[in-house]
Amino acid sequence: MKTVIAAVAMVLAASAFNAMAEVQVLGRYEQIHLSQLGKTLPAKMDTGAVTASLSAKDIERFRRKGETWVRFRLAIAKADNTLYEYPVARVSKIKNRADEQGEEDEAPGASERPVIELEMCLGNVRKTVEVNLTDRSHFSYPLLIGAKALRAFDVAVDPAKKNVAGRPEC
Repeated sequence: MKTVIAAVAMVLAASAFNAMAEVQVLGRYEQIHLSQLGKTLPAKMDTGAVTASLSAKDIERFRRKGETWVRFRLAIAKADNTLYEYPVARVSKIKNRADEQGEEDEAPGASERPVIELEMCLGNVRKTVEVNLTDRSHFSYPLLIGAKALRAFDVAVDPAKKNVAGRPEC
């Protein structure tokens, strides 16, 4: 019986090791192509964030055929004045960090952000990911990739590395 248990434990350990070996390790910063927007953006991989965030401005929710939609412009360097419109997948409540608050705010709060689904290409892998819209123009990276998207891409992050995946090839 002990031999069977030991053999099963070894098989399980080997399976876990093989699964870990197959996970791609990305750097803290990568390039991601957003095919629907026709843009490749620098992105920060953030395991502490839950959802992905895209830098947008002029964000306005509206109704179309009984559904909630959102229109926005990109708030990125060298952005043109294109107005994008997408159906809202959901509205996310995001806990604001203390350093994102205005001077008049004494404590962090929560903000509601529209969430859309965007197709992303990372390396040579294409996935549809939920992305909330917020003005990130004061940050160095216009696209933040959170834990949900990292799980969708089945990747891990090594903060000591960057641009491991290279230019998106989808």
